[in-house]
Amino acid sequence: MAEALLPFAPGCLLGRFVRRVKRFSVEFETGGERLWAHSNNSGSMLGLLRPGAELLVSPALSPHRKLPFTLELMRPDLVWVGVNTLTPNRLLKASFERGLLPWATGYTGFRAEAARGASRLDALLTGPDLPPLWVECKNVTLVEDGGVAAFPDAISLRARKHLQDMMDIVREGGRAAFFYCVQRSDARCFAPADYIDPIYADLFRQSLGLGVEARAHLVPAGPEGIGLGEALPLAPWVLE
Repeated sequence: MAEALLPFAPGCLLGRFVRRVKRFSVEFETGGERLWAHSNNSGSMLGLLRPGAELLVSPALSPHRKLPFTLELMRPDLVWVGVNTLTPNRLLKASFERGLLPWATGYTGFRAEAARGASRLDALLTGPDLPPLWVECKNVTLVEDGGVAAFPDAISLRARKHLQDMMDIVREGGRAAFFYCVQRSDARCFAPADYIDPIYADLFRQSLGLGVEARAHLVPAGPEGIGLGEALPLAPWVLE
């Protein structure tokens, strides 16, 4: 895989998925013992949560947290899939600092969790003689139809609002880009999941027409960590 820009901390465990409870708690088995991990992924994780699927959890940063592990990866078949929704933000910053994002060439300033009116977006990039570049990160775990990475994996009012926010930015003369972090190695292109959230898909196409940028990247994930892979094109039918 690509160089691990985000290596996992010591103390990670491999195990087998047992069940998910109330979206944010995952029971798993390792070494004949049943343990619990926190999942920060509020999506459906469609196709990933198969009983017996291999998984990787990392130790919680705080020893006082109720659940001592965080769910990082799932492997329901041959491919590891990154499910931690904090990873895209961390990977964006690491990739920017190493100059690995051609679409951000010339930008020198990076501000995370930047406020814009009543909204807060994942990053604001600034540079001399360049328009402000607002970036919103999205974690993509769903791949279907022979390699089409699709987002979202559940109806998302929040994701729809982000599209509206980004269209407003472009209307006001700024740049706006979505960093679609496809945390698996088997994707070949990217498309909005119109069969899951058709309203999001319609807004996505509207945003492209206004000049909002969809920057999808293959993000190989594995027990050694998370890397930044190649940029993914949009599926041909998206622009039809």
